[in-house]
Amino acid sequence: MANATSIVRTQTALLSGKFTISDKKQAPSVRIPQFPLKRPRFNARFASLRDNDDNHKNNNGGNNITKAVGLEKLLDDSPYDVVSKDSPLHPRPLSSTQFSNSVSDGSRLRVAYQGVRGAYSEAAAEKAYPNCEAVPCDQFDAAFQAVEKWLVDRAVLPIENSLGGSIHRNYDLLLRHSLHIVGEVKLAVRHCLLANLGVKVEDLKRVLSHPQALAQCENTLTKIGLSREAVDDTALAAKLVAFQKLKDTGAVASSSAAQIYGLNILAQDIQDDCDNVTRFLMLAREPIIPGTEKPFKTSIVFSLEEGPGVLFKALAVFALRQINLTKIESRPLRNQPLRASDDGNNGSKYFDYLFYVDFEASMAEERAQNALRHLKEFATFLRVLGSYPVDTTML
Repeated sequence: MANATSIVRTQTALLSGKFTISDKKQAPSVRIPQFPLKRPRFNARFASLRDNDDNHKNNNGGNNITKAVGLEKLLDDSPYDVVSKDSPLHPRPLSSTQFSNSVSDGSRLRVAYQGVRGAYSEAAAEKAYPNCEAVPCDQFDAAFQAVEKWLVDRAVLPIENSLGGSIHRNYDLLLRHSLHIVGEVKLAVRHCLLANLGVKVEDLKRVLSHPQALAQCENTLTKIGLSREAVDDTALAAKLVAFQKLKDTGAVASSSAAQIYGLNILAQDIQDDCDNVTRFLMLAREPIIPGTEKPFKTSIVFSLEEGPGVLFKALAVFALRQINLTKIESRPLRNQPLRASDDGNNGSKYFDYLFYVDFEASMAEERAQNALRHLKEFATFLRVLGSYPVDTTML
C-alpha cells in the first residue's frame, strides 16, 4: 500500500468518519446523506433465538465449562417466549433474516442490543437512553444491521470489560459497517446466583451462564462445588432455567433477569472482583457534532506501513500535542496475505494490522484536527469512528 500524500483540511471531512487514502492529490469531497423527507419507521417482528452466536465462539472460560445444548428445542413457532402461564410474554431477539418483514409505529426511540430480556446490555441501553424501547437482537451483527436498515434508531453494544478485556468481534464490526459512535456508557456488572423458587443452594449441581460470567465468579462457584456449562448470554441462562423449571441447575445473571423470569436470588455479588465494569458504545447512522463544553473522547482506526519506529511515529502525533490516549487495540487486517519483510531477513513474513485508538480530545479542537492531519501523512488508512462525550457516571 502506498503512503498517503493528500491531507484532509476541513473539519467536515474529519467528522464524516471516513478517509480515502490516495497518492493523487485532490480536494476532499463532501458526502451528503441521502435520506427521505419523512423518516421511515418500522416495528421489528421478533424472530427465533440462535444458539451459536459467533461473538462467543472463542470465549470458553476454562476447560471445566461445557456447552449447554438443545436450546433450540425449547422454542416453538411463536414470536414470543412464554416462561409460565402467569408470566408476561417476552419478545424473541431480532434476527437479520427477518428484517424485510418488519413494521413500526415509531412511538419511542428504539435501541438495539445483543441478547434477551434481562441481559446486562439491556440495562446499558436503558441507561444510555432512558425511556427507550430496547430491542433484543440475537447477534452483534444483527444489531448493526438493524440500525443501518432503519429498523431501530440506535444500538448499544459492549466494547470492553475491565476483567475480560476487549470484545474483538465488535471492533471488527465497527470497521465492516458504516455506523458512528455517538456516545459511551459504563455499567457495573453485579452477578447473582439464581434458581427456581423453592430451590436451595445445596440442591444445585450445575450452573449456566456466559463463559466470561462463569470465569468472573470462579472462586464462588468452586466453593459451592458446582459444575459449569456455557450458554450465549447470562439472561439466556436464567431464561433456560426458568423455562425448563430445572431444580438442580442455577444461573449466573443479573437481578433484573431474576425478576423478569421469576427466579429466586440465592446469592448476590458473587463475582470474584468487585471492580467489574463493562464499557458500551452508542451507535447511530450519523455522527454528532462534537463540542468543547464538556470532556470528549474520539475513536479512530488506522493502518501503517511496516518499518522500525512507524507505530512510535503514529503515537507521537498525539504526545506532541499533549493528547492523552485512553486505549490502543491492534487487530489483524482481514483478507490480506502475509507480507514478506523488505529487508530480506531470512524470508520472514508479517501481518498487516489495524490500530484502534481512543484519545481524550474533541474533533472540535484544533489540536485533534492537527494530530490527525499529521497522522495521515504516513498512515495508509485512517477513519474517524466517532467523537463523543465521555461517560463520567457509573451504575
